[in-house]
Amino acid sequence: MSAVIAGVEHARDARAVAAPARVALLGTGTVGRAVLARLAGWSGTPLGTRVSLVHVANTRRVLADAGGLCPRRAGAAFHARLAEAPACGVDALQAQDAKAERYGLVATLGQLGTRIVIDATASEAVAGQHAQWLAQGIHVVTACKLGQGTSLARWRAIQAAAAHGGSQYGDSATVGAGLPLLRSLRELQAGGDRIHAVAGVLSGSLAWLFNYYDGLRPFSAFVRAARVAGYTEPDPRDDLSGEDVRRKLLILARAAGVQLEAGEVEVSSLVPPQLAALSAGEVDAALPSLDATLRERFAQAWKAGGKLRFIARLERDACGGAQARVGLETLAFDHPLAGGTGTDNRVAIWSDRYREQPLLIQGPGAGAQVTAAGLLDDVLRIAGR
Repeated sequence: MSAVIAGVEHARDARAVAAPARVALLGTGTVGRAVLARLAGWSGTPLGTRVSLVHVANTRRVLADAGGLCPRRAGAAFHARLAEAPACGVDALQAQDAKAERYGLVATLGQLGTRIVIDATASEAVAGQHAQWLAQGIHVVTACKLGQGTSLARWRAIQAAAAHGGSQYGDSATVGAGLPLLRSLRELQAGGDRIHAVAGVLSGSLAWLFNYYDGLRPFSAFVRAARVAGYTEPDPRDDLSGEDVRRKLLILARAAGVQLEAGEVEVSSLVPPQLAALSAGEVDAALPSLDATLRERFAQAWKAGGKLRFIARLERDACGGAQARVGLETLAFDHPLAGGTGTDNRVAIWSDRYREQPLLIQGPGAGAQVTAAGLLDDVLRIAGR
């Protein structure tokens, strides 16, 4: 018995002195800044001892120190002029292009221990590096949907690279800003459950628009208000087209065991062809072209006793096939997906276990703070293993 106790104490001591995970952060925009602020808040706490920030970069600048960076000072350095950046005790503080910083982080992370890249960008070039890092045994945590939400070939490459490198891909923040959507799908299947259907409101910006659109004021006015509030992309067509929702549905489908190609998702865009053809600078003046169609759709839904919601759906049939679609729907007032407020995501999962009444997951689906929390939850989960 004493030997068992001694073994437990030894394991506890080993964990206490284990080296922290070394973390590289790519992207210092809204989400990246929230990650840095959250890391700074961990200083002096047990959470702060589990990770060591060693590399921060954007397309213009890189901060790197294998001995560890101060998150608060790193954040300040990226938002001050280079000459005014506070002293951080770093080995390198220099302007580099995106290619150079992507390769430089591997050297800073080193060869041993737990190494994690946090991708807080929306960069195709960075997403293209995910599989390479995973194959080298470097874990990747990301909110970017360009890794697993585009071609099936890239998705498979990421899975294969993670298996080869013994690494993990933290993707909780890619759908639902950290809500336990992907984790729930995977754990249901791990328990022997079979997913029959998934449907939900997956866009925080579109959720806000259709939660507040009243059919009286112009829809374009709500789009402008959502843009000012930071709920939409600078070009709101990126949200209204349904492309972002399509990528999220692909990620959910693949997590549910349905390996869809990107082109197999039917998308009904809210953007008419004439608006889609304009340059970014011409969009704002042309937004009223949305008003008549949306007013008519709202009136039809109201007469039917329902609500408009922008819904993503995946449905599997008994023969193993699947259908996936994204678009505006009229839902009954008591439909599981018709509720929610603000930017809430609301997702229903039907399975063997939840056949009659779906499992419903709801919560904020947009925002830098919740996205950063989702990213760092994945970091801690990986560091703990």
